[in-house]
Amino acid sequence: MIEQHVIYDLVASYLLNTESFIVDVKVTPDQRIGVEIDSKKGVTIDECAQLSQFIESNFDREKEDFELEVGSAGLGSPFKVLQQYEKYVGSEVEVVTKKGEKYSGVLGNLDSHEFEITILEKVKEEGAKRKKNVERTLRFTYDEVKKTNYLIRFK
Repeated sequence: MIEQHVIYDLVASYLLNTESFIVDVKVTPDQRIGVEIDSKKGVTIDECAQLSQFIESNFDREKEDFELEVGSAGLGSPFKVLQQYEKYVGSEVEVVTKKGEKYSGVLGNLDSHEFEITILEKVKEEGAKRKKNVERTLRFTYDEVKKTNYLIRFK
């Protein structure tokens, strides 16, 4: 059986010195291998095909029977690695906490432990007749977040 760490190491060696990064590697008991990659500029079909060929070239099909799927992280897929957060700094994201709270805002500063988003809240100030939009920055640790997605809006 092909082990996940073997595939991960192969992909990491292939992507070394490129702008691409590993998002996920899965290997099921029935030898289905799934590799998900991304980069700040996006990933082309050709890049996925080349990586797939590289992975296959490292195994003997006479000895190992497996199904391989290499793809890019979907635009609406939840973030899985820090590099995805870095890719979308300055973009609008949706954050769902483990408590079930949902926030939409612009992804701001981040590090390996936490990130922040800036949201707009409607606040009625004292003496005002109408509510006005006020920016507020929220900070989250990655542990308290169930998922974060790039927010796609059609205007």
